[in-house]
Amino acid sequence: MEQPRKGPLAGVRVLELAGLAPGPFAGMMLADHGAEVLRVDRVTAVTDRPRPDVMDRGKHTIGIDLKSPAGVEAFKKLAARADVVIEVFRPGVAERLGIGPDDLRADNERLIYGRMTGWGQDGPLATAAGHDIDYIAISGVLSMLGRAGGKPTPPINILGDFAGGGLMLAYGVLLALFERERTGRGQVIDAAMVDGAALLFSMFYQGVQSGAWGDRGTNLLDTGAPMYDTYETADGRFLAVGPLEPQFWAEMITRMGLEDMPSRSDQANWPAIRDRLTTAFRSRTRAEWEEVFDGSDACVSPVLSMGEAARHPHNQARGTFVEVDGVVQPVPAPRLLGSGRGDLSPATRLRDLGAWGLPEEEAKAYRDAGVLI
Repeated sequence: MEQPRKGPLAGVRVLELAGLAPGPFAGMMLADHGAEVLRVDRVTAVTDRPRPDVMDRGKHTIGIDLKSPAGVEAFKKLAARADVVIEVFRPGVAERLGIGPDDLRADNERLIYGRMTGWGQDGPLATAAGHDIDYIAISGVLSMLGRAGGKPTPPINILGDFAGGGLMLAYGVLLALFERERTGRGQVIDAAMVDGAALLFSMFYQGVQSGAWGDRGTNLLDTGAPMYDTYETADGRFLAVGPLEPQFWAEMITRMGLEDMPSRSDQANWPAIRDRLTTAFRSRTRAEWEEVFDGSDACVSPVLSMGEAARHPHNQARGTFVEVDGVVQPVPAPRLLGSGRGDLSPATRLRDLGAWGLPEEEAKAYRDAGVLI
């Protein structure tokens, strides 16, 4: 028998339509904090084996043929008992299938319908194909990423898919749940990655317009300054260096024996400072520099691989990573110290849909028809 769910979202039911990274990530964020997330895949994609994907942890899965009228009927019955639906199709697709917001909220006015797209539900690009790199390009964000004199460099697909997309959708769900407590009604959420990526850079838009932020790679926080950058060590590894405040800078150069460093307040000295730091850091291994800066406020940290990160003493002390079924993964964040958290086990197939409003005899009829698994 399944254990009762823990966490601030315990009791919240989420139907997650299968899709690429941002939708599952939003569902994971909700499941991590106790929501009951039922992922709806294609019939051919569901098996009895647990799904090993980290973003499916704590979820259940079923398969429904949404191109079949009977499959759509089954999905609507589940949605009538849901608090949230996460939909990741291009605009208009859900409506053509008969599972759009109006279709589902006609039977469940409390339903929160979260729509995740790259471009949004309207606008000239709404129905166009795209990926993270396109969304952050149009938002202006990509133009700011990279080194001076180099081409824009995308930070894999973190900013569009995950931060500007999945995380914003999960945030929108929480806003809608809070609003529903006052109004008794659900909401439709238009979560567009282009919007979310732009929002994440709010401070920098202001800086560009005021002239406080210059061209790519020339500013304090984008590797333009020698005191906020990465440096290679003698063993080919790297250190992250960020002593922005004068007292932290003083501690770093003192521990390095570079007290005669030129003044960093004069930007004309920055190239010379960078050269001296580059030479100095290459004189010792990363481990040796870790010893030099151990216990200091110099703001110098080792650039760890993902494997190393799980073994770092600080992360181990906090339990930042956990191993589940042989897969090392981050634990839920943020931490609500007075609440539990969701189950982190790999997703498993859900057979008993009674709590979702689909009694076994009805579920069997759909399964016999091949539209539910």
